[in-house]
Amino acid sequence: MPDSRIFGRTYEVLSNSLDISAKRHNLITSNIANMDTIGYKPKDLDFKKTLKRLMEPPSPPDMMQTDKKHFSGTDVNPYLITGNNSEEVDIYHLDSVNIDTEMTHLVENNIKYRTSIEMLLRKMDQLRFAIREGGR
Repeated sequence: MPDSRIFGRTYEVLSNSLDISAKRHNLITSNIANMDTIGYKPKDLDFKKTLKRLMEPPSPPDMMQTDKKHFSGTDVNPYLITGNNSEEVDIYHLDSVNIDTEMTHLVENNIKYRTSIEMLLRKMDQLRFAIREGGR
């Protein structure tokens, strides 16, 4: 993990953002791949809620699992994947995946991914500039 005195939580936020975008991309492409599957429910990921959950501090370690049937606090999946039928379902073909909606989600996710990459590159440029100017 980079030194927090230099970058703060920037790298952590960008890293989580890229992870969420990659996970969401996989879900959207899975929805498109299963477009002709009757009864398939498209899945999606709420970017803001998931990023918020990933950025929360971990739960205190003083909680112990006393029985193997109890929930452990470490196995919580931060990715909130929801599956629901689209309101724009084509009832004649029994498709539950709307290609227009999925392509819109794909473009939106691509924009978020590219924005995170651009922010990461600019952060690296700032570091590179500081190193070059400090060496003069």
